[in-house]
Amino acid sequence: MDVRVVHCLLLWALHVFPAAPRSALRVLGKESKTGNQQDGCVNLVPCKDNGAICIQPCSPSFHGEMSFVCEERKWQMFADACASLDVQSLFQRISERDLLPSSGGDVSIAGGHLPFIGEEKPMHGKPGHGAKYFGADDHGNSNCQADFSCIIPEILSSPAIPGNIADIVELLKKISLLLSEDVNRGKMQSYIRIANHILNSSIISNWAFVRDRNAGSILLDSVNLFAGKLLLRNGSESIQEPFISTKGYSIHENTSGKRFDFSMEFNNTGNITGHVVIPEEELLKLPKTSKAVSIAFPTLGAIIETSRLDPGFVNGMVLSVSLPEELRHILLTFEKVNKLENVKAQCVGWHSTERRWDSRACAMKSDNISSVVCICKHHHRTFKSFSILMSPTMLRNAALDYITRAGLGLSIFSLVLCLIIEAVVWHHVTKTEITYMRHFCLVNIAMSLLIADVLFILAAIVHHTALNYQLCVAATFFLHFFYLALFFWMFTLGLLILYGLLFVFFKITRSVFIATAFSIGYGCPLVISILTVAITEPKNGYLRSGACWLNWYETKALLAFVIPALSIIVVNVVVVVVVVVKTGRSAVGEGCKSQDLRNMMRISKNVALLTPLLGLTWGFGLATIVESRSLAFHITFALLNAFQGFFILLFGTLLDRKTREALRMNRLSSKWKCSLAKS
Repeated sequence: MDVRVVHCLLLWALHVFPAAPRSALRVLGKESKTGNQQDGCVNLVPCKDNGAICIQPCSPSFHGEMSFVCEERKWQMFADACASLDVQSLFQRISERDLLPSSGGDVSIAGGHLPFIGEEKPMHGKPGHGAKYFGADDHGNSNCQADFSCIIPEILSSPAIPGNIADIVELLKKISLLLSEDVNRGKMQSYIRIANHILNSSIISNWAFVRDRNAGSILLDSVNLFAGKLLLRNGSESIQEPFISTKGYSIHENTSGKRFDFSMEFNNTGNITGHVVIPEEELLKLPKTSKAVSIAFPTLGAIIETSRLDPGFVNGMVLSVSLPEELRHILLTFEKVNKLENVKAQCVGWHSTERRWDSRACAMKSDNISSVVCICKHHHRTFKSFSILMSPTMLRNAALDYITRAGLGLSIFSLVLCLIIEAVVWHHVTKTEITYMRHFCLVNIAMSLLIADVLFILAAIVHHTALNYQLCVAATFFLHFFYLALFFWMFTLGLLILYGLLFVFFKITRSVFIATAFSIGYGCPLVISILTVAITEPKNGYLRSGACWLNWYETKALLAFVIPALSIIVVNVVVVVVVVVKTGRSAVGEGCKSQDLRNMMRISKNVALLTPLLGLTWGFGLATIVESRSLAFHITFALLNAFQGFFILLFGTLLDRKTREALRMNRLSSKWKCSLAKS
């Protein structure tokens, strides 16, 4: 082996395995000739140091080399560059151009700069055949340059081993970069057949040993680039292989009346389907007749996972689109591969320059057990390919589900009981203005939370069955409204305290109080809720992905609930502190009746107890968004949320002395009436 090659391999090994000691990295040359490459490593040197590298030559019928890494005292396959194909020869047969770049530089593709996979790769073949790479085509077949058909038999008959996969990816990239002029049906068919050979579901595991971990991404960008140049005959084109399909159509502002739809089905992979729809409002942006091309890959998502060892799991096909620059938004429907009930989806786009799945490209429109509808932003340089991932942020725990269901039941029962008690004792506990206002606020607090809890259950049903996107939006709107109303009525209680403390000589009528309280308790939440949906819904950023609730990751719509709620909690805590300090320094005879003072202090106790409890509850609710993987935060929030109704019943009703006295009087009155009836 050339000394420079050995030196490069040493540097590469140090980069890939930084944790391994330098002394452990041993690069073994091709001089070790054995029939079994792994045994060759075993025979040459024992595997003692984790991270040690062993490079062995391929068998005589292949060119290239195989790399092994020492892990737990065993030589494990790391990369397999053994290949039987000759990319130089194949490319020369379909083109008169020199394959090798003149400066070994990068070539722009899909908005980024992709290095040549075969950069400075030594040529293989028999001596004396050098003219074949740079001279005239030995075959002299012009038809081969017209449709690439002459290289198909050799490629399809070759084994889809890692080395050949890398060479085919390199070949497809060179074709897309250098031979993408006048892409007719014949060229596209040959290109698709070549790509299909390495997209076969039976050889996905081989991609794990392709040396270039970005090979799957390069293949995706190459196919997108080449297919985008497809010439359409009679306004449409459709080319399909078992593991890749391409459809192209002419489009204009009146295409298909309102919408433009693609549909792909792949029987070989279990009838996985996908649909691409261009909304009517997007088509209206077209100044002239244009074309749209869509490519579907049922296996490429799994290949990208395998080759890059990404933590995300693609749960549907990869759909690529090539559209005019005027068109930005598309609707995509993905059928789920894994259709388990607890598997949630996340809509994503493939970022071509950063080579990763990016959730910012898409928003969830609907999600049910079998399919997902995504709204995605198309960009000709960054986002052209889309899919769905198994959502990593969706925690599903049996204990959590049980706590949520049982807690909601307890909360609803407590709130109903609270309202019943308030109805029974209403005339006994609302004799003064202050007590009337207090119980009026308490009833609206209980009513708001009760409706919110019921809507929470309905929202879960709507989301689970994916009945309708508009229903999910409506459920989220009213959830947002009534949860805000809960806090604004708490704020009204705080204002009531200030009224009783600061305006001792100014009395307001019940009608004025009711009008003011309704304006604050329901008017403010209504304005905030309407503004939130009006601002975020046109951008498809109102709903959170995977749930009927406010979006957080894309538009931060959840802040329209968090900021008002936490602000009210802070204000009410400050009000209670002010009341405690003020009443501690004031004498009873300063114009404030002792009875009103006691009533005001009782209200302050309610607010002082309920406000921190509600604030603590939604503080953990915010924590579940920020730290979504923490099961402890989810369980704590579920427990506190479950007891919100119980807290209101306990601290607002049962622990109130006047309410207990009224209940006792009502019970004695009932007994007296029963005794009179019997006598």
